[in-house]
Amino acid sequence: MTPMTREQATWFAETFQRLVDNVGTVVLGKEDVIRLAFTTMLSEGHLLLEDAPGTGKTQLAKSMSATVQGTNHRIQFTPDLLPSDVTGVTVYDQKTQAFEFHKGPIFASIVLADEINRASPKTQSALLEVMEEGRVTVDGTPYDVGRPFMVIATQNPIEQAGTYRLPEAQLDRFLMKTSIGYPGREQTVRILAGASNRNASSGVTPVITTGAIAEMVDLAATVHVDEAVLDYVAQLAEHTRDSKDTRLGVSVRGAMALMRAVKVWAASRGRAYALPDDVKELAQPVWAHRVVLDPEAEFSGVTGDRIIDRAIADIAAPQDRQQAA
Repeated sequence: MTPMTREQATWFAETFQRLVDNVGTVVLGKEDVIRLAFTTMLSEGHLLLEDAPGTGKTQLAKSMSATVQGTNHRIQFTPDLLPSDVTGVTVYDQKTQAFEFHKGPIFASIVLADEINRASPKTQSALLEVMEEGRVTVDGTPYDVGRPFMVIATQNPIEQAGTYRLPEAQLDRFLMKTSIGYPGREQTVRILAGASNRNASSGVTPVITTGAIAEMVDLAATVHVDEAVLDYVAQLAEHTRDSKDTRLGVSVRGAMALMRAVKVWAASRGRAYALPDDVKELAQPVWAHRVVLDPEAEFSGVTGDRIIDRAIADIAAPQDRQQAA
């Protein structure tokens, strides 16, 4: 694999910023979240948003899809939703006297899985294969969902009545977990001024094609990561496993997920190489939801974010170790 050149890194960063700025015309004042969302997309991962209703999650998904000239579908998860309502179903056509597959809403560039924790575990598990492998298997026949493919799932952190907690295996399928949060006052005033336009994302102009997004995904994979940075990530992961406050720390799959995201993050900054600072910036959104806390520690107020912060504080980054020496 040919390493990324400086010119390619510059093009990647400029294109990435154009994507972020375009979505930022709809999702106001949330550049950090938008950058994380596009980093997730270009890492071929999925995003979990834990947020209150009305914070712009649907607008984020729609505007991202329009920006990359893709398709988007929204699935409202409810207790009576069936797996076939997500993936699709095979129907017998009397005219042709043959079975025909009718694709479900999971076949889109960006799928918004709204209130995913309201669906039954059986329906939640229907997402596992497609999120991990990018394909759906119905009646023994696989169907690819294409590239790019990204699930943006949401769950309400306040209202837990009638919900099913996402199991660890499901949480591990999400590359990142974050929240949008409410906009600041200035952004709120701008949103209220345009309140008559109920679908602001419909005015988003395309910036790039889905084919070019696939090229960016492949290009990001060529970012150079020094062995010292790899060792740093391995030490951080081990620290989360050794913590007395965790039952399960970050797995090898979690470490690999962070490295994919770090490569995209570095390229988005115009660099063909990754730095320890990239690891520090992404460790929380990529790792915090993968940590399974000890019940006593959780009761005491310990969070996954705190576990990650502690690891970063305790493990010296490569350049810090060189300076200390």
